[in-house]
Amino acid sequence: MQPSRTVSRRDALRYAAAASALAGLSAAAAGVGAPSASAAAPPTLIDFAMRQIPAGDIRAAGHSGVINYVSMSRPGSSFGAKPITLPYAQSLTAAGLVIVSNYQYGKPGGTAPSDFLRGYAGGVADARTAWQLHTAAGGGRSAPIFFSVDDDIDRDTWNRVALQWFRGINSVIGVQRTGIYGGIRPCQWATADGVIGRSGSPGRVWAWQTRSWSGGQIHPAAVLYQRVVSTASNPGPVVGGLEVDVNDVLAQDCGQWNMHP
Repeated sequence: MQPSRTVSRRDALRYAAAASALAGLSAAAAGVGAPSASAAAPPTLIDFAMRQIPAGDIRAAGHSGVINYVSMSRPGSSFGAKPITLPYAQSLTAAGLVIVSNYQYGKPGGTAPSDFLRGYAGGVADARTAWQLHTAAGGGRSAPIFFSVDDDIDRDTWNRVALQWFRGINSVIGVQRTGIYGGIRPCQWATADGVIGRSGSPGRVWAWQTRSWSGGQIHPAAVLYQRVVSTASNPGPVVGGLEVDVNDVLAQDCGQWNMHP
């Protein structure tokens, strides 16, 4: 984990612009009375895996939506929020919440290795799985899926392995529907190598950046920033009885389903 980051005046202005443009992330937020965002508090989405959190609890906590998995649980585990289901997605939408899709099956030290280690063929297989689960839950046909690089990798690992994984993903769903989750460096490399798509918000790409491994910096083209990473030693806020990660929305178009039918 990185130390907490002080919000600078420049970041505050950027957050304020994002909040103003979003007006609650979607027309739904205005219609259901979502809390208005301030310069220091941009609209937020939460991510979680253990179980589905009721839409009403998410709204009551002041969040605008979720980033939910379009991947299965790893061997030996049973995460209730993996994958997102059609009934749950419908309940979120009915409550005026937005949904963004993320794929992550393996992880470092888990019962399945990190997905990016699977190379090009693994990217093909993972993209097919992600797209099937995304569309089965009602995900937008032009919406991106953020694929996770949940590790602190170096440039050599990116070039030799992770980049090939992304190219495999691109071969199935196309660059424009491909996004990345990771620290600032993989987000920068994915942008420079042209393996992730562009947001409808000018200057933004499908980069969901975590504060981990980012040294307090935020990629200027990112659409989402995982500001709170819940761990055993530093738990995140509790929503619906579950500790969650919290993500700042940095662009009007952050890949939410309702903007990409």
